[in-house]
Amino acid sequence: MSDAKLTLVDSHCHIDMPQFDGDRAAVVERARGAGVEDLLIVAELDEQTGREGFVRGMRVAEDFGFPCSGGIHPHQARLAEDTTYDELRGLARDRRIVAIGEIGLDFHYDHSPRPAQREVFRRQIRLAREVGLPVIVHTREADAETAEILEGEGARECGGVIHCFTGGTELARRALALGFFVSFSGIVAFPRAETIREVARTTPLDRLLIETDAPFLAPPPHRGKRNEPAFVVEVARELADLKAVALSDLAAAVRRNFSSLLRRSQD
Repeated sequence: MSDAKLTLVDSHCHIDMPQFDGDRAAVVERARGAGVEDLLIVAELDEQTGREGFVRGMRVAEDFGFPCSGGIHPHQARLAEDTTYDELRGLARDRRIVAIGEIGLDFHYDHSPRPAQREVFRRQIRLAREVGLPVIVHTREADAETAEILEGEGARECGGVIHCFTGGTELARRALALGFFVSFSGIVAFPRAETIREVARTTPLDRLLIETDAPFLAPPPHRGKRNEPAFVVEVARELADLKAVALSDLAAAVRRNFSSLLRRSQD
């Protein structure tokens, strides 16, 4: 099967962000031209306008017919108030919202205090269980605590995905044991990403997802450019090579997994 006939998904991107305001329709057109039939828009609190970040994501999702998630990123944990959780609870009733996220811990940048990150992460897992939606988990330099919180808060019940995986083999093992998916971005093709490549090699095909995290982390040969969903084909190629499977087979598995994550039927 040629690349032109591939049918792909981008399981995590941010095409609602201002970086795409000038050419969003063209970005979506290029994605569809590359075979990306579906993508997930991940909406976050906006640093300046708060809930407007959720509204913007849902508006873009509606405009282009894509699903959307909403969550409090660990960078914005310091902004969370009780009303923010009420907002998320309300969003979960909207047909466009299919997941809670991205949520988690980021101990690399520490843009929010760690106690706030932990509390916000826990509360959002509980909320996801309450509303019956999966979680999209961001974790950086916090493997052990991320796994402990997911296990302790019963995240198996809601399910979810570790997005843009950059952790170690133990985090992957514990996530898979919870029934989670593991999603790989263009980082898997970076020169010094051998640990991530090893996790990708050993992740079962039926638990694997691909993403761009656009506009961030453009894969080779697009490094240094704004990332966009059309580039997810490069991630798919890298993973197909790592796992020694046909590109078409990997693409088909990822489509099935994406549908499973979002509780969709492929009929």
